Amino acid sequence: MSAIAAVDKPARPDDRDAEGARRAASVIVLRDGADGAPEVLLLRRAERADDMRSGVWVFPGGVLDAEDETLAARCDGDTEAHANERLGLDTGALAYSVAALRECFEEVGLLYASAGDVDGAARERALVRRGEDFVALCERHHLRLDAGALAYHSHWLTPPGMPKRFDTRFFVARAPQGQAPVVDAGEALEAAWLTPAQALEKQRALKLLPVTRETLKDLARFASVADCLADARARRQPPRMMPRLGRDAAGKVRPVLPGEWAYAEIARLDPPGLGNVCFELPALQPVRLSDRVTRITCANGSVMTGPGTNTYLVRSPGSQEVTVLDPGPADAHTDDHLQAVVAAAAPGKIVRIVVTHTHKDHSPAALRLAALTGAPLIGRVAAHPEWQDTTFHPQHTPVDGERLALGPGATLRAVATPGHASNHVCWLLEEEGLLFTGDHVMQGSTVVINPPDGDMATYLASLEKLLAIDGLQWFAPGHGFLMAEPQAEVRRLVLHRLAREAKVAAALQAAASSTAEELVPTVYGDVPSSRHAIAARSLTAHLIKLEQDGRAAREAGLWHWRQEARA
Repeated sequence: MSAIAAVDKPARPDDRDAEGARRAASVIVLRDGADGAPEVLLLRRAERADDMRSGVWVFPGGVLDAEDETLAARCDGDTEAHANERLGLDTGALAYSVAALRECFEEVGLLYASAGDVDGAARERALVRRGEDFVALCERHHLRLDAGALAYHSHWLTPPGMPKRFDTRFFVARAPQGQAPVVDAGEALEAAWLTPAQALEKQRALKLLPVTRETLKDLARFASVADCLADARARRQPPRMMPRLGRDAAGKVRPVLPGEWAYAEIARLDPPGLGNVCFELPALQPVRLSDRVTRITCANGSVMTGPGTNTYLVRSPGSQEVTVLDPGPADAHTDDHLQAVVAAAAPGKIVRIVVTHTHKDHSPAALRLAALTGAPLIGRVAAHPEWQDTTFHPQHTPVDGERLALGPGATLRAVATPGHASNHVCWLLEEEGLLFTGDHVMQGSTVVINPPDGDMATYLASLEKLLAIDGLQWFAPGHGFLMAEPQAEVRRLVLHRLAREAKVAAALQAAASSTAEELVPTVYGDVPSSRHAIAARSLTAHLIKLEQDGRAAREAGLWHWRQEARA
């Protein structure tokens, strides 16, 4: 996913995040290539020891100068009011346009002007590079700057924690007719026209900043410069994209983009940008999510479990009594995992074991952990034994809305959410608005609904139920990182499921009669064929829901579309 398109991603920056960042502007210069595909102008910056952008390929641009605001009166094709609205500012937006145009002229000699002696100004470009006021150049050659040539594209903020931070507005513009770029040999050493796809080729090995790489990915969507400009002009105040510094399991730090799974968690745990939060989920490593919550990921990563099953340790702040949620599978990883769980609880004592549901990657280790600790088991037994942990026998079966008081300032509330499994229960940590979702909501994928225990209509109703939870702020999924903006995620999941249901209905109607397996390639054409057997389970759940809705019927192993189906 292109980060630029991630309008609803979690933990978006606010104005405080821009404190200390230098205002900057950049223009993405485009031209139609030989085959009509857009080509973009890239510059290779000079090699400098003290410059974090040394040697990287960038778009023309730079920081705003004090005189840029004074040149707003020399702009044609745009107004201050329109620019302010477009950029979401109270005042001063045209200064960004001026800075983008000025930097483009200084760095590559391209001058966007609607009137005046462009050729004369071009001959004196060297004076500006040596420090002469650009305002004086415009006055001397009676230049009118063509701000209307710029279409606002995106807004990026350098991650917190970087030694130099920039708050940059990016514009796209068609290359001015009859002009050719010439680098200034100071800020930039060379220039190249490349299609976005060419610039991103691994074999070309261009050194690119994350913002440049993501912008190129976005530009690669367009078949022409006209299409790109039209798309940019149709955007309304693109969200500010602010990467955050994170580290891998080996300790190497890099910017993490808003579209990446770990982004919201990094924003929550490391606001100042120290780069000390891991963007991976290494097995058996405890991660302290708050004063109340610690996460340990089991080493059972797979196609079905993603990076592995999360076990959560929950306690009242400062308390020695620990509640373990979803202790994980009973397999070759169990001994090491439970040892890590017990170690993370120390010096406290595990006093209860809670499970969200009894699928085999979540609850089987509960029996062994209970034997080690004497802690009681809390959870529900599934209505159907298929794919279930049949060793799970709880001492207590929670009812919907029941509260477990873990101590002062820590309360878990049961939220019955059947659908993925008949016995599925999410648990809300009320004091943090954090919902432990088990497999009801997963990160990065949709869950399998496997009849007869799984039920699609029930699952959708359970998703809608989450929208009514007051104060819900975070999801803590059974697989993946913390997820912000839970309501938006629930709405996305509901829309996704309903869109898939519509595909099932259309495919069945076209086939007249079919098995679920025969419909999979049509309905799940966007899923690798290696996962089609898994997809057939959820497809069957959709068919059962259509049957319940009176829109499908089954007979002799075949599904049929009901011609008298309700609209």
